[in-house]
Amino acid sequence: MRYGFYLPTRGPLANRSDLSAILDTAEKVGFASTMVADHIILPTKIDSPYPYTVKGNFLSQGECFEQLALMSFVAARTETMRIVSSVMIVPHRNPVFNAKSLATIDVLSEGRVTVGIGVGWMEEEFKALDTACFKDRGGVTDEYVNIFRKLWTGKPVSYQGEYYSFDEVICEPVPVQQPGPPIWIGGHSNPALRRVAKLGDGWHPVGATAASPLPPAEMREKLDKIKGMMDANGRDFSKLEISYKAPIYDGGVPPEGEDRRLFTGGKDAALSDIAEFEALGVDELVFDFRADTISEALERMQQFGEDIINA
Repeated sequence: MRYGFYLPTRGPLANRSDLSAILDTAEKVGFASTMVADHIILPTKIDSPYPYTVKGNFLSQGECFEQLALMSFVAARTETMRIVSSVMIVPHRNPVFNAKSLATIDVLSEGRVTVGIGVGWMEEEFKALDTACFKDRGGVTDEYVNIFRKLWTGKPVSYQGEYYSFDEVICEPVPVQQPGPPIWIGGHSNPALRRVAKLGDGWHPVGATAASPLPPAEMREKLDKIKGMMDANGRDFSKLEISYKAPIYDGGVPPEGEDRRLFTGGKDAALSDIAEFEALGVDELVFDFRADTISEALERMQQFGEDIINA
């Protein structure tokens, strides 16, 4: 099993010194990857329902680093970890610019970029960025992914699509990884599963939250569904990477009368949960160690290394 972690993109730890300390510690502890989230702008009024809280309210406020810029910083500060956009809202950026930026980061990181993608949920942000229409975001995402992959070949290509077109261009340098950085599909809705089966090199769902529990039994059902669709599409399911984002790891015990959340309740309980997901074919688990202070965040990461990575 590989392990990843959420990198702060906002809040008290979103600064050069603390991010550097987190990245340095992560490589020493043995984390395989870091997740870089994506919001370009946050409207002051958000009515769109957020899919990962019970009440649908988006709790984050304030500044947020731009994803591609932060991925470049991570590339410069690390040597071994994979740098995962988790997830990139594909319709938010021009696809030609996006393909070029991702290729550049892949070259500068010597082939360590993974492109986790999503279609987006916040209609207000789409409007603020004057992007493609929110209701078309699924089709736009599929088309833009096809553009990425064409441009990453380094060959002269043109494109005539429903949402974007361009005459013949060459996009160089090409990514170190060929035929391009892996593309992981976020989410576990039916459209997301269909996108995994059609376009994905990996599946990157969020689980272990109250609004999105995704326990092993449900994971098994969804993996079987993906396999069936991939078989129908003539794609090899065995090559699909599975990276499960599980925000909670605290070693804590639930309040009396409540069920234990996945990956909580102490080291042995967490290791048992991890073994269940590994048996399902999950390749990577991603946890959240963000805190109010850098000392607390580093302590949590180091404790996880002792409890889990090096257990």
